[in-house]
Amino acid sequence: MIGKYPAKLDDKNRLFVPAKLRGELGADFFVTLGVNCGHRCLTVYTSEDWDTLGKNYNALPISQRSAATSLIFMNATECAPDKQFRFTLTQFLLDYAGIGRDVMIVGRAGQAEIWAAEEFTAFERENLTPEKLLESLEAIGL
Repeated sequence: MIGKYPAKLDDKNRLFVPAKLRGELGADFFVTLGVNCGHRCLTVYTSEDWDTLGKNYNALPISQRSAATSLIFMNATECAPDKQFRFTLTQFLLDYAGIGRDVMIVGRAGQAEIWAAEEFTAFERENLTPEKLLESLEAIGL
């Protein structure tokens, strides 16, 4: 998943799935707590990736299942967009990420993220430097 898509949350806490992400996300997907470089956001997983995450979690010894990891599952919501490609977010998730009306949905390789628009602008301002871009490219092997 790639790109960034400005969106607006409606009065019923619904967002539209951006057209370019519809095929990649599938008929249903999962949204839960997220964080990126110290900024709160929401992470969107395809059903397949969510299943893998659950299997990986269940494979951990109980001693390694942290409260923080459990919170990712406890606060997740399964989303099945309606015929107009809208999906509903819980108030808890919106509050966690500080999301009001203005939203930015961004692709992040195998997942997507949902950000409060202002928070995403701050994130970009902090990280959109030649030095950080070069560091990122080197981290992924380029």
